[in-house]
Amino acid sequence: MNSTMKNYFKMLLLIATFCSLESCTKFVDYNPHEDYKITEQDYLKSESDYRSMVVSVYTPLQWINQVVPIGEIASDNAVSGGENASDVLSLQQIDDYTHTAVNSQLSEIWQTAYEGINRANYINQYKATNPAGVAVTFPGKEALFGETLFLRAYYYFTLVKMFGDVPLFTDKRLSLTDSKSLKRAAKADVYKQIETDLTAAVAALPAIQNEKGRITKYAAQALLGKVYLYQNKFDLAASTLETVITSNSFSLVNDFASIFLVSGENGTESVFEIQYSNTSPYYNWGGATRGQGNYAIQQCGIRGLNGSGDMPYAAGWSTNLPTANLANAYQAGDQRKAVTVLDIEAYKAANPSYGITYQVAPYKNTGFYNQKYLPRKGQTSGQVELNYLNNFRIIRYSDVLLMAAEANVKATTVNESKAKTYLNLVRRRAFSDNNHDITSSSTTLYNDILNERRLELGMEGDRFFDLVRTAKASSVLGSKFVVGKHEVFPIPQTEIDISGITQNAGY
Repeated sequence: MNSTMKNYFKMLLLIATFCSLESCTKFVDYNPHEDYKITEQDYLKSESDYRSMVVSVYTPLQWINQVVPIGEIASDNAVSGGENASDVLSLQQIDDYTHTAVNSQLSEIWQTAYEGINRANYINQYKATNPAGVAVTFPGKEALFGETLFLRAYYYFTLVKMFGDVPLFTDKRLSLTDSKSLKRAAKADVYKQIETDLTAAVAALPAIQNEKGRITKYAAQALLGKVYLYQNKFDLAASTLETVITSNSFSLVNDFASIFLVSGENGTESVFEIQYSNTSPYYNWGGATRGQGNYAIQQCGIRGLNGSGDMPYAAGWSTNLPTANLANAYQAGDQRKAVTVLDIEAYKAANPSYGITYQVAPYKNTGFYNQKYLPRKGQTSGQVELNYLNNFRIIRYSDVLLMAAEANVKATTVNESKAKTYLNLVRRRAFSDNNHDITSSSTTLYNDILNERRLELGMEGDRFFDLVRTAKASSVLGSKFVVGKHEVFPIPQTEIDISGITQNAGY
């Protein structure tokens, strides 16, 4: 026994001796409340506590909003834009494929997703009994915990599609000590846990929630279908997504543009949206994404924009600019083009009464702007750049239809008829006629479905991940995309320094 251990045992003996005296009663019976300290035993005493805690599990959804612009900027749909080559350097590097393990956007996504997982784990840890050991029973408990399972699955899905193999833990909050001994779990094991959580969520959740924006059974099924699709489990994806479609709970809205207005949030086409608010004004530039507002909206805006009268748009930072490649992908008559891509010069010429002036995007100008999420007047508060109320549409019904179409084409028992039915429902809304129906088959039909995803979901954050999961990234993005490296992003260096986990290949 070394001298340090001997001194440690002497200290324990001394404490035990003192504590045999009456004067030590206060020491051994110490209550942190006497020092006005709050402990976990002060929480989760009532149904209200549990419901409030679940809301806190939703909160980090708002903070990972840079996943959406990254999903476009890393693809052929958008460029980083901005003021110059060093403006939001983290996004410039992702656009140029020079990103490394030192990247503030990637670090923020990693930390935020694990914050959500920690919160979900904490409340799930006390599902049966609360921190004081009292049994937890109240009406709707299982459905409430179904929401936390969905949220944990969504955070892990974000991590696995961005970083591949990641640390996996579900039984409790991660402590500082735990974080120093983390290991990366195989991507297949992470997906297995996501499937387990979503399957349990489907069983527990209601088909309809009284409060708009809360997770439903069909949101969980749709995400599960997407998770299957990402793993090429096409049979399971087809059957899971079919359940959402045949539920008759959703429909395509006639006016595509209306989906992305505030009045169109949580509408009949909405399966899952990340909710944002401007009712709690936020001013913290040190945590730009950490408020309740959607910071990504400000990024998309037209720099120095001014206009009179009813001109609806507000100025922004000319980031996440649609490419000419995306604009040119739309056929004549496709109403989605004008909703997805705003040609500022064409808009200015068509609306002379507005007297529009603006600053041409200083860096990587394309002449186009992300119309779906352009900042609009009157939709923010506080520090205006940080508090836009626009929801992110994460899974729309059209996405479900296109995923089901893809799954049916790639399933063990191919059903091209059903695939074309779902595909053409989306196209008929886009063109307002039946004259643009797809009639192809086999590989051509599969590629037509993937192309339709690009046109339908452009600037919504799916493009890069679709290219990767379908093994088309290299052929579409060219030599800048290195096979065996760029399918995933680097693990943040700070996490490697703390935990000693391994880095992704090539970084």
